[in-house]
Amino acid sequence: MTSDRVTDVIVIGSGIGGLSCAALLAKYGFDVVVCESHSIPGGAAHSFERNGYKFDSGPSLYSGLSYTPSSNPLRQVLNAIGENLDFVTYDTWGCCLPEGDFDTSVGGDQFCEVLLRLRGEKAVAEWRELQRVMAPLGRAATAMSPAALRLDIGAVLTVGSFAPSLFQHIASFPKLMGAFSPIMDSVIKDSFTRNWLDLLCFLLSGLPASGTSAAEVAFMFADWYRPGVMLDYPVGGSGALVDALVRGLERHGGQLMLNTHVEEILVETRGGAFLGTSSQRAVGVRSRSAQAVPGLSRDGKKIMARRAVVSNASIWDTLKLLPTGAVPKQFQEQRASTPECESFMHLHLGIDARGLRSDLACHYLFVKDWNLGVTAPQNVVLISIPSVLDPSLAPPGKHVIHAYTPGSEPYSVWQGMDRRSEEYAKQKQVRAEVMWQALERVIPDVRSRSAQAVPGLSRLEVTLVGTPITHERYLRRHKGSYGPAISAGKGFFPGSGTPLAGLLCCGDSTFPGIGLPAVAASGAIAANTLAPVHKHLEMLKEIV
Repeated sequence: MTSDRVTDVIVIGSGIGGLSCAALLAKYGFDVVVCESHSIPGGAAHSFERNGYKFDSGPSLYSGLSYTPSSNPLRQVLNAIGENLDFVTYDTWGCCLPEGDFDTSVGGDQFCEVLLRLRGEKAVAEWRELQRVMAPLGRAATAMSPAALRLDIGAVLTVGSFAPSLFQHIASFPKLMGAFSPIMDSVIKDSFTRNWLDLLCFLLSGLPASGTSAAEVAFMFADWYRPGVMLDYPVGGSGALVDALVRGLERHGGQLMLNTHVEEILVETRGGAFLGTSSQRAVGVRSRSAQAVPGLSRDGKKIMARRAVVSNASIWDTLKLLPTGAVPKQFQEQRASTPECESFMHLHLGIDARGLRSDLACHYLFVKDWNLGVTAPQNVVLISIPSVLDPSLAPPGKHVIHAYTPGSEPYSVWQGMDRRSEEYAKQKQVRAEVMWQALERVIPDVRSRSAQAVPGLSRLEVTLVGTPITHERYLRRHKGSYGPAISAGKGFFPGSGTPLAGLLCCGDSTFPGIGLPAVAASGAIAANTLAPVHKHLEMLKEIV
């Protein structure tokens, strides 16, 4: 099969999972090429600019990144590839809830003050008991570095080095494997605290407590509710994290190819060792360039992989890249039927900051009605104003704002719409209203053309509304989905392996699942599985 390029490993997609995988592989000495369809790397974590404002497209809440050693897998990947960046630390965010507006912070003590004020001493006692119950689970969840994981026999050595620590917590592992809700139910009776925990679980996994793994919540408790804990924001926004991973990739010899849309994973049938036997293997990709390339064949560019192809696309989108018969029908049907989380609405604003309150926080959580449930459409809004911490994200005297409905916007409401139509424009206006209402709890005159605080001031300078169709188009995401909705206790996120030899997966469709730390861990696991065990062990000695 003729090709335009031959490399060791091809990574499809430059999300945090794909870049973590590729950068580590380059560190291990592999020749790596990352194919990214978009003109900007980072997937759901990419940043973009409009009129001097720098917007985060996705994640906005970070922890465990500003210090080392850290249990955050992304911090461990950055350490492994020798990359660092600057962070601003803080501990407080605002809440706009049915109970009222108030500030809260990481660390267990301050939240107890909130509980005492809102719910009384009994609720505080329940929270203290939950902290006590979660403490050993948190120690168990962080007993081993995620960077030690690999999906082959070599794990005996890499994971085995943590055996003494793991053995101390063996009694906690059965609870960590299940959902968080049984633990919550055994301790928490107060309705507000239960709603609060449901909300935190939803922000972690896209599912309420009944579907979020106890291990994920235990990890959060170990990280957020310890003495002296701080949250982190990368100077330069989420794009700075992406840039650090790209620097590490390229410094170790890897290559990022933007505007390179993979249309097909190439599969080759090879003869077996015995007469009449054969097997299939992923051997490369066929891509089309988003830009015209003189002399490029009509079939597009073929890049061949000596060792493996790693897909950072969602499982649904990965299946679309495989030729018929490349994987068993049962695997195809099982993965294609994976339930998905809903999508997002986004509101990106650039505003004039004159006359704003001086105590503006970086983040706010808004809930319209607890009775609707945290997963209900148009009920939960997250607000990020990162220029409060990092003024470089906006022009002087301005603020950048990102409000979004996290994983709760139904794709079905938008399916089939023409994004250039008047119908689409009107629906964007209607479905964005809940985000405006949430913002007005924080900045009452945010959309006023004549702000009361400063007569004649036009507050709004940039207004961008994103929909599930935006997600689907720019992120190449199946239905614009947040990721698989695999409920803890009822199913498990699959590992990076597939039935097709030479094809691995990483990202939020694989173990450990959804979220920035999880996808970084998935990328590391895929890279480690391809790496020689001795190099993996050397990396662990460097970072642990």
